[in-house]
Amino acid sequence: MERNTPSWFAHISAGLGLSALLGVLCFHFPQLLTSRDFRAVYDERFARHLLLFGLVAAFVFGTVAILRNRNKRVAMAGVGSAALAVMLGGATVHFDAIESTPFSLGLDWFVISLFFSALVFIPIEKMLAVRPMSPLRREWRTDLGYFFLSHVLVQFILIAVTASTSTVAAFALFPALKAAIQSLPVWLQFVVAVFVADLAQASLHRAYHNLPWLWRFHAVHHSSRKMDWLAGSRIHLLEILLTRSMVLLPLVVLGFSADAVNGYVILVGVQAVLAHANLRLDFGWLEYVLVTPRYHHWHHARHIDYIDVNYAIHLPVVDMLMGTFKRPPAGTWPDEYGVMKLETVPRGLWAQLWMPLRGKRHFADHVGRDD
Repeated sequence: MERNTPSWFAHISAGLGLSALLGVLCFHFPQLLTSRDFRAVYDERFARHLLLFGLVAAFVFGTVAILRNRNKRVAMAGVGSAALAVMLGGATVHFDAIESTPFSLGLDWFVISLFFSALVFIPIEKMLAVRPMSPLRREWRTDLGYFFLSHVLVQFILIAVTASTSTVAAFALFPALKAAIQSLPVWLQFVVAVFVADLAQASLHRAYHNLPWLWRFHAVHHSSRKMDWLAGSRIHLLEILLTRSMVLLPLVVLGFSADAVNGYVILVGVQAVLAHANLRLDFGWLEYVLVTPRYHHWHHARHIDYIDVNYAIHLPVVDMLMGTFKRPPAGTWPDEYGVMKLETVPRGLWAQLWMPLRGKRHFADHVGRDD
């Protein structure tokens, strides 16, 4: 009889096998399935080596899980996906010159980002966890679905954000201020850009919490009952569009250099994951300088004293200026995470995406059910 305990080998096989299959499809249809901007970051040789590793590991881990009679269906999904990827060409798949298309999906961004994020954060969270828990914790599939959507639709999100910010920026020109900012060295532009962007983000973030119609979208993000590196991906797509537009708008209007803006974008990606990670680290006085996991975890706490505080995602000084800074007692972590009224947010990705458009209501199958 097959044992019901989740098997790491089976799930690793399934993850790598499905990722390898997506990778082969990216080679077959690069102009449609890969992000033009992200293709500039890696080369074909790197992609083929990563694909080969995924294929071999999927077969090895899947075979071990099957032989141990652990989660055989999951393991078979991994082995089967890897086998199909091999039949479609595997790591030696041929592809023609990449043609230009107006739109494309970011499957390559999803696969590579997921692989390296999991590779880095799963072992670290295992060693330094706030609360020990499996990466296969409750609702991990929901958060993986958000991770998938936000990465695959990255180009569409960027196009929408760029169009909205450029349109507004055309009506807001400050030549003298732009010239002053552009005269600064890139590193100083980056520091100023982080402060300006975080001030814009924290102001909008506070509006999400205090305006009911915006809260319905932001409640999706706060509905996570477990905090780890993947939980930060749970963001409604409309919130992503609004937040990115409002945060990038001042950077565009004020004329920060492309290098400074790109540096800020990289910082956002790293710190957004780190702030939600299940990491019990004592940063001491740095908690007054940079937003740390403990600082942001308390923002997600189901605790009446932390409902309207700690909105910054980079710099606590922004909260200090807004009067919303609250450093929790040293060494303490929240007992519970999630929205205060659990019954107002349903479980499941699609139900949550529709939830803000359905008005105020309670759901029978909500995020707090059967905790």
